[in-house]
Amino acid sequence: MQDLLANKIEFLKGVGPKRAAVLNKEAGIFVFEDLLNYFPFRYVDKSHIYGVGEINNDNTYYQLCGTISNMKLHGTPRTTRITATFSDNTGQIELVWFKGLKWIRDKFEPGKKYLLFGKASVFNNKFNFVHPDIELFNTGDISQGESLEGVYPSSENMKNQGLGSKQLVKLIKNLLLLIQETLHETLPEQIIREQKLMGRQQAYVNIHLPENTDQLQKAINRLKFEEHFLFQLQLAGTKKKREQTTPGYVFGQVGQHFNAFYKQHLPFELTTAQKRVIREIRANLGAARQMNRLLQGDVGSGKTIVALMSMLLALDNGFQTAMMAPTEILANQHYQSIQKLLKDMEIRCELLTGSTKIARRRQIAESLLNGDLQILIGTHALIEETVVFKQLGLVIIDEQHRFGVAQRARFWKKSSIPPHILVMTATPIPRTLAMTQYGDLDTSRIDELPPGRKSIKTIHLYHSQRLRMIGFIKKEIASGRQVYIVYPLIKESEKLDLINLTEGLESLERDFPRPQYQICQVHGQMKPEDKDWEMQRFIRGEAHIMVATTVIEVGVDIPNASVMVIEHADRFGLAQLHQLRGRVGRGAEQSYCILLSDFKLTADGRKRMETMVRTTDGFEIAEVDLQLRGPGETQGTRQSGQIEFKLGNLLKDEKLIRHCRQLANSLLDEDPKLQLAAHAGLRRQLIKQFKSAFDWSRVG
Repeated sequence: MQDLLANKIEFLKGVGPKRAAVLNKEAGIFVFEDLLNYFPFRYVDKSHIYGVGEINNDNTYYQLCGTISNMKLHGTPRTTRITATFSDNTGQIELVWFKGLKWIRDKFEPGKKYLLFGKASVFNNKFNFVHPDIELFNTGDISQGESLEGVYPSSENMKNQGLGSKQLVKLIKNLLLLIQETLHETLPEQIIREQKLMGRQQAYVNIHLPENTDQLQKAINRLKFEEHFLFQLQLAGTKKKREQTTPGYVFGQVGQHFNAFYKQHLPFELTTAQKRVIREIRANLGAARQMNRLLQGDVGSGKTIVALMSMLLALDNGFQTAMMAPTEILANQHYQSIQKLLKDMEIRCELLTGSTKIARRRQIAESLLNGDLQILIGTHALIEETVVFKQLGLVIIDEQHRFGVAQRARFWKKSSIPPHILVMTATPIPRTLAMTQYGDLDTSRIDELPPGRKSIKTIHLYHSQRLRMIGFIKKEIASGRQVYIVYPLIKESEKLDLINLTEGLESLERDFPRPQYQICQVHGQMKPEDKDWEMQRFIRGEAHIMVATTVIEVGVDIPNASVMVIEHADRFGLAQLHQLRGRVGRGAEQSYCILLSDFKLTADGRKRMETMVRTTDGFEIAEVDLQLRGPGETQGTRQSGQIEFKLGNLLKDEKLIRHCRQLANSLLDEDPKLQLAAHAGLRRQLIKQFKSAFDWSRVG
């Protein structure tokens, strides 16, 4: 089976080298198995042909049979389109094409009958079809009774090479005839029986060539289950293998550093959530295996204190610790915060970034090697080969989704036994993503804010209401507060982004004239020293307003800042809006987030504005963000091993994912190495799919 499915697609009957090149480029189909897993995106009921006169719903798919006439070319070279009239004995309807016009113009012959599949749309109060699928009609196309045909994704280039949906159906039939006898079962009989699943061979036949809707649904259920179950089995196996084979330093002591800080220097009472998380981390660190824990905590929930107290446990047991952040601003922020917390304790902490001078680097390297330096905070400079620890026991990685697996793994080489790993994120992760992208990690959540923190009030205003916003900002500044004004990052052009910010700055200087008001600016094109100088002006309170791009999304902690204004807020994703809002609300005063947008908003843009105004719960916002953008785009996903399910849907399959996770853990408790004969198919598929069983990702 494996060898046959690995055959190059050009060797399938009906393909050949020319078509294979198009399938490679347009559909990512290189071998037989890729085509086998190239599923229809919808199905058409081939047993029923509608009349044009029966069309009564837009956004609904119809199958029609008729003739095409009156084909015309319209417009200028920039806005060219082709229209035609489709007719049957019940009426006429307009067809419209905007792309592939040369191909369309030569495709249809007057008087011949064609079969049309398409979604009806409305323009000028009339129904039409835009870019419908059209094939020459023959009587064999219509079946008696229920008959479903899959409609496959197909580009213009594919259609030009005779690889439209109908041709793909023929190729799939050729493939299934060739391989279906070798499609061996992957799931154990017991699971198939208990879960009432269709067999694998039958499922592949029925997802491509369904007998009826009931068989189609059973096929989808089977293959979707297999997709989630194999993935959860791989994650669970990776985690169990690491727990069993990766030793960890035992931090058995809760000693002087931890106790002194907790009893004498802790600036506030820990929340119940913080105490729970510290207990979970202590339990991990006390076991003789490496900790790999993900710590989720909303903006301002107090992750830094948890990280510091974990570091103190390492120090109490004679080990050094490192803390890595993705930007110099964030690394410096952590350094300042931790230095302040440790100011009355004899603990040496240093900062190492790309800007650290050579002489200072040498001093840090020497102190690290002889053990005098206990805590090192920095950027990716920490993983350079020249940074050598005497005994590194714990690594904390903040905003970890910004580092690749290979970068994080370099910490492993800095100690004879891999150090304990605590990865932190202020980007709340939806439950389904946590069970998939981070399923091989232990997870902790800080799900409450420190007492005394007032909830940030969020207001959505239109640009026409700008004067109201300016008046409000002036009142806040008069009360001694500071303000952020953030402009969107326009990915297509960094220069355009800079012009946008500069124009905004000029406008603000007219509304907030010197010397009464002082304005500073920070953006990604500034030199690090200039950026830091401007940032320090704001930190010292010398500037009332900071105009910035998203460079301040993480790492800026100014308790006196009470207003966050986000210009063109509809251009930002929800996760980013939530991060930016978290830059205020860090002091005792009431804070505000003002979202500015044009009056004309897309449906998604309006949903984002409504969500931000309605809630400050980061986890709820993350769920909405997942619904709007999908798992591939949501911030917080892995940089390596990105999940691409063919049938699985992280939005809809939470219950199934949870069930598959429980089944996977139970199966591995019974047979940790999948050595039983009943599990041979599972083991084969895991090795094939993930290259090596239970070795997909060593570091979280």
